[in-house]
Order: sequence, then C-alpha cells, then structure tokens
Amino acid sequence: MTREPMMPFANLNVIDHPLIRHKVRLLRAASTPKKLFCELVEEIAMLMAYEVTRGLEEEEAEVETPLERTVGRRVVGEAIVVVPILRAGLGMVEGVLRLIPTARVGHVGMSRDEESLEPVEYYFKVPHARDVRHFIVLDPMLATGGSAIATLAGLKRRGARQISFMCLVAAPEGVRELETAHPDVPIFAAALDRELNEDGYIVPGLGDAGDRLFGTI
Repeated sequence: MTREPMMPFANLNVIDHPLIRHKVRLLRAASTPKKLFCELVEEIAMLMAYEVTRGLEEEEAEVETPLERTVGRRVVGEAIVVVPILRAGLGMVEGVLRLIPTARVGHVGMSRDEESLEPVEYYFKVPHARDVRHFIVLDPMLATGGSAIATLAGLKRRGARQISFMCLVAAPEGVRELETAHPDVPIFAAALDRELNEDGYIVPGLGDAGDRLFGTI
C-alpha cells in the first residue's frame, strides 16, 4: 500500500508497509552491523520495487496449465533499466533484480565540485534510451537532491522519457528540489525524515549509507 503524497509534495510516494517500517527501523540503528545493513538495503529495495513497477503496461497472453489452456497477463516488453547512482546506489541493485531479473543495469557516477559544490558527472553508462521503457534511478538517500537532479537531467539528455526515482530515506529539502527540477518524475521513498542538519545529513536518518554499505566509516 502507498501512503497519499505528503503535501506539498505532489510527486512523493512514501511506501507504507509494516515490513518496510520494521526494516527501516533496523536500518537506522547505529548498532546494525555491516552485513545486516547490506541485507536490509537489498530487502527494502525489493519490497519497494513491487510498488514502483505497479504501473507497468500489460497485455493478455495465453498459457497452458496442466489442465487446460487459459488467458493470463504479461508485462509488455522487458526493457527496464535500473540505474544506481555510485556508489551507495549499488547496494539497492540486487534487491530490485531479485524481483525483476530481466532488468538491465546502468551506472552513473557523480562527484562534487569543490568550488561550486555542484554535482559533476564523471561516469555515465546506460543502455540507449530507444531500447528502454522505464528507467528506475536508485540512491539510498535523497538529501539535497543535487546528484539525483543531475542524474535525471543526464538521462533526459540521452532521450529517456519514463523515469522513476527510488530512495530509502528522503529529506523534505531534497524532495522539494527534485520536484521543482523534474516535476514529471515520481519519487518513491521508504521514509520521509524531518530535515537536513547544518552538515547536510538527513535527520534522524541512518548515517552515510555508502560508508555503512562498504565499511568505510
């Protein structure tokens, strides 16, 4: 079940499910070890992907059961690409692929310019947009929104039309910026947190997702 978007965030979908709430609580805990943290990120991503893909186009298709021939439904085309924003987005990929094993994987790398503090694209490798029905961009944290905005802009420049953004924890500031820059892109989150602190961290948050995933704390 998806909770109604929290005003004034018209594009935000906070996925409200007991299993997700339970796992997000464990994810937040400073005492959660690296192995469990990685498993939780994958599990939450898989549960969220179920909702993110709810709108996929379907068509009727015949199927032979052990007893008779009948008509079922199948997804039209399998041209779905998941695009993790390096490096933390990598932790969500396997969870989505468990649910959509035919999906392809692109990769986007963003760094921050030390003077302007703006995101700078240093790596961009995705399948050609003409072969893709739906891009799903992955990043555990939506904080200021800079990397997400730049990634979506990069996809659009390369011809992407249908894009969703998926994160685990979002800050209101980042949601607002992303909605303003890309009002056509739905945002899916497991939790909407209170705010960014003065250091740019989401609070209550879960710390630095990349550091916790890869043990670089």
